[in-house]
Amino acid sequence: MGSFANGPSPPILVSTEQLLDSAPDGVLIVDASGAIRLMNRQAEAMFGYRRDELLGQPIELLVPDWKKPDHLGLRADYSRNPRARPMGEGLDIAALRKDGTEFPVDVSLSLLETDQGVLVSAAVRDSSARKAIEARLQDFDAIAHMAAIVESSDDAIIGKSLEGVITAWNAGAEAMYGYRADEMIGHNIFELVPSDGMLELSAILERLRRGERVAHYETKRLRRDGTAIDVSVTISPIRDASGAITGASTVARDMTATKQAELERIELEDRLHQSERLESMGRLAGGVAHDFNNLLAGIMNYASLVSTSLQDEIARGSLTEDDAFVTVVQDVEEITNVARRAAALTHQLLIFSRRGVTKPEVLDLNTVVTEMQTLLRTTIPESIELRLRLAADLPLVKADPSQIDQVFMNLAVNARDAMPDGGELEIETAVFEVDEQYARINAIHAGRYVRLTVSDTGVGMSREVAAHIFEPFFTTKPKGEATGLGLATVYGIVTQAGGDVTIYSEPGLGTTVRVNLPATVDAYSEELHPTPVAVAPSKGETLLLVEDESIVREPVRRMLERSGYTVLAAQDAYDALAIARDHPGEIDLLLTDVVMPGRSGRGLADDLAMLRPTTKVLFMSGYSPDVIVHRGVLREGVRLIEKPFAADDLLRCVREILDGDS
Repeated sequence: MGSFANGPSPPILVSTEQLLDSAPDGVLIVDASGAIRLMNRQAEAMFGYRRDELLGQPIELLVPDWKKPDHLGLRADYSRNPRARPMGEGLDIAALRKDGTEFPVDVSLSLLETDQGVLVSAAVRDSSARKAIEARLQDFDAIAHMAAIVESSDDAIIGKSLEGVITAWNAGAEAMYGYRADEMIGHNIFELVPSDGMLELSAILERLRRGERVAHYETKRLRRDGTAIDVSVTISPIRDASGAITGASTVARDMTATKQAELERIELEDRLHQSERLESMGRLAGGVAHDFNNLLAGIMNYASLVSTSLQDEIARGSLTEDDAFVTVVQDVEEITNVARRAAALTHQLLIFSRRGVTKPEVLDLNTVVTEMQTLLRTTIPESIELRLRLAADLPLVKADPSQIDQVFMNLAVNARDAMPDGGELEIETAVFEVDEQYARINAIHAGRYVRLTVSDTGVGMSREVAAHIFEPFFTTKPKGEATGLGLATVYGIVTQAGGDVTIYSEPGLGTTVRVNLPATVDAYSEELHPTPVAVAPSKGETLLLVEDESIVREPVRRMLERSGYTVLAAQDAYDALAIARDHPGEIDLLLTDVVMPGRSGRGLADDLAMLRPTTKVLFMSGYSPDVIVHRGVLREGVRLIEKPFAADDLLRCVREILDGDS
């Protein structure tokens, strides 16, 4: 016994299975074909299989179906480049239990060279707990990040219960309302509401209980010192993990300064408009006074020569009676010429004021354009391409021929002058049906009109300049190069004939002028001009209307709603996309202006196609289609209705698109 104690220790015999079972992780040993050769007790517990159920089976039996292709690829890569791989190594690995449940695992791999070939030992560790902790940490980071954002916001961000009890109050709310968080949390939001706004807020809280979101509604709130401020408020329901509505979040922005600035802007605009009206009258008076002073000076000078000067010369004997007679005749002719010039100026002013006397005749506008074409081609340079688009079977109009020639040449010459480097000049005739709505807006009678459109691809003009373009003596040309009466005369001629004239222009996009002249009754033919087909009623579709000008958007909205359509109105592309994202139902048609501030109608249509690919599109514009295509704003083949349009034309076009296949 003693010698045994001092001698070498006896060997400890431990089987491979015992070693594997003592490992803290599940262990699977796999051969080159991927078949499981050995596994330990922890692997049995982890995957829910007995050893006899897995030995000899492919390792992919423990991998979910959606991960098997990736796993086969990883195993093939490892076979080509075998190496020890530490636990996890950043790979996202999913495992499959016998009962079909999936769970995340970390795996380390080791290479074993044996008499039976190369084996791979995989130590498998359930990473569910680690993943859960990481997720919670990420949630904590996200919550902390969000809290920092909320606290640093200049807007008032308030949390409250569905009864209005305040549960959260950020620094923006403190600055806006003057209360600290500890003074308001636990109090009711109604303390910030003026007495006349109680019912409004109660109605909003009721909407929140139904899960509705209230966005950007403007109201008033009370500060701590009792002063009322204008705010823009967005209120959204807060839901718990089960989806139940437990409260509401409010984001309020102080609009007091903005409102005050808006009021000051409106007041300033009113003063500016008054100043512009006075300036326009001053230009008219100054222009008339200057021209008439020159004309009157000539008349007075020649009259003086006829009377006083001539009598003196006869009295001195330096002029015989025969010579005096010839001189009188010459001076009277000069007086007559000057008087004719004065009459022409007066005629232009009378035309502008729609009080001039005209000699109307029945005219074919196509004939007028064709006959003036030769003269026009001698007036415009070769760098300008002239195109005519004349409608067939055009009704006749009743107007003064010389005045219509004057309208045509004034518009064509202005278009020419707008294209010093060349471009395209398009002259188009068409039939235009004016309905009651269009007639009321433009102060003309409803009925059939002949439209003359003159479009150029020139420099264009700003909205401010276009607003004054028909005023007398207003000109954008250098002093001395124009009288400023050309377009004012056009306006007077057209309006005196019972029509209307509109101009559409943007800097860099050219100018389009449309003249509508009433068709004469004598020219109307039921055969050539059949009664338009009645507009089919709405089938309950929803339309998204986008137009930055409220004076256009509002009448169009009312036209469509009166015809039975549901209209979602937006003032620009960004507003329209927000509506499209939030609207729960279908949007059957997008009706959008082409040229808008910020994002064009074309860009909006492309964006909307990604959100709602089945929504059809109808563009509207004050430019002729060819000019827009030339400038690259609108692609060919799209549907376009030209402004200004009658209600029936719009409704008919909308119906055709909605009922069509495209």
